[in-house]
Amino acid sequence: MEFRTLQAFVEVVRHGGFSAAAKALFTTQSNVSKAVRQLESELGVVLLDRMGSRSQLTDAGEVVFRRARGIMAATEDIQGELDDLRGLRRGTLRLGVPLFGSRVLFAPVFALFRTRYPGVDVGMVEDGSRRLGELLHAGEVDLAASLTPISGEFEWQHVRAEPLVALLPPGHALAGKPRLRLRELANEPFILFGEAFQLNQIILDGCERNGFRPRVAARSGQMDFIIGLVEAGLGVALLPRLMVADHTTTAARVLLDEPDMWWRMALIWRRGGYLSHAARAWLDLAREVHGIVQDAPANSG
Repeated sequence: MEFRTLQAFVEVVRHGGFSAAAKALFTTQSNVSKAVRQLESELGVVLLDRMGSRSQLTDAGEVVFRRARGIMAATEDIQGELDDLRGLRRGTLRLGVPLFGSRVLFAPVFALFRTRYPGVDVGMVEDGSRRLGELLHAGEVDLAASLTPISGEFEWQHVRAEPLVALLPPGHALAGKPRLRLRELANEPFILFGEAFQLNQIILDGCERNGFRPRVAARSGQMDFIIGLVEAGLGVALLPRLMVADHTTTAARVLLDEPDMWWRMALIWRRGGYLSHAARAWLDLAREVHGIVQDAPANSG
């Protein structure tokens, strides 16, 4: 079994087809097809169920894909360790950062990292916590940002903990309160992020604990649009305090008094995987910038 055949197979699955995989590997579609057929021949199993221009993993393909991703991640670990021998005078650091909050959370860390380690290339992918976790599991990023709770397959370090703020339409009956409980919003329509965002699960779990299921008026992947929908009176939204602190808005902001519904951001990495010196340096700088995170009760403001 050759590394190139495993790589070709993994890229076909990742990119959803032979043509896209060929572009990613800078080769021809014919070469990719031959590599996958060779791998199937060597293993004696069918890995892909080919249906016209589409291909679907077989049960055997699922097993091989999972193992092949691990092999590729381990190969990248070797290169990472060799780069470390150069004492961070060169190398790469691949980060997965959230779509929202990175300006406050990670821009200061990035600036400090660039000053201290100018020879290290930093690449960033922006996405929701769930997708970033998938990229980390596949070895495509070294560190990723994620909301807690964290899966047992990852190790993690706290970055910041923030209470949620209820964003209410102008003139709402609850707008004058200093803080409110989630159950007071049970009859309100909710505006949520897209389903891939982990913040939604925090909100839905909180609603369930309070004995109701929220009525969803809209979903969006754009925070500005969510705020605009609240301003237009379509419903209420729950957002981390840091996301709305510097926004000028006609919507009312009321602190949510729910100790179990804090927005807790962490940096995560693969448990048992190699953590490069560049990644360790980033973790150290994140701790330097944000300090040691202490969880606080929601009524601390």
